[in-house]
Amino acid sequence: MNTTIHGEPDARLIDALAHAESSVRLRAALSAGTLGDPRLVEVLIARCALEPDFFVRDMLTWALCRLPAEVTVPRLTAELGSTTAQARSQALHTLSKIGDRSAWPAVSDLLHDQDDEVALSAWRAAVALVPHGEEAALAADLATALGRGEQPVQLGLSRALAALDVAAIPVLATAAQHPDPQVRAHALATEQLRRDPDSGFAPSLELAKRVAVTGSGT
Repeated sequence: MNTTIHGEPDARLIDALAHAESSVRLRAALSAGTLGDPRLVEVLIARCALEPDFFVRDMLTWALCRLPAEVTVPRLTAELGSTTAQARSQALHTLSKIGDRSAWPAVSDLLHDQDDEVALSAWRAAVALVPHGEEAALAADLATALGRGEQPVQLGLSRALAALDVAAIPVLATAAQHPDPQVRAHALATEQLRRDPDSGFAPSLELAKRVAVTGSGT
């Protein structure tokens, strides 16, 4: 189905999306989603790139998810090439919510983005959009980032690998023998998370670090 966009969207709604008060912007994003007007796609995506409030960004994503995928997905995919990290991150987040696998090639290009927030969004989106049969290849690609960043980044990667479940087992087993103790510890903590999603990641990571360095948890 082809969706043709004619005319200009509501100017008052556009102004409200850029209002100084976050509560006004939140209501405007809610209104945009309720309207479901495809003419708002450019405005909503542009706002995602600079919106400082988490809750407003989340509502913007919801509004975009209410629009036809044939309108939003190509535009969001193009946004992945933005030089603005938040634009890339939010586009990835929205694509993961829409769930259209046609975006997969563009998403997979950002798995090793230098910006941690973008990489985190890419890992989550990749797990949501990976084509059937390519889970093991994705796990192998994600595993090359083991040991990256501080604990929140490592947790995000571990959750992505754990979500791939059995596809991640071989690469985690290999990484557990890596010469870098940081990589070994991250792999061990990830395998623990995969086996027991309710286990605490921070204590598991600390224990894994001791094991990786000393060979025991004591």
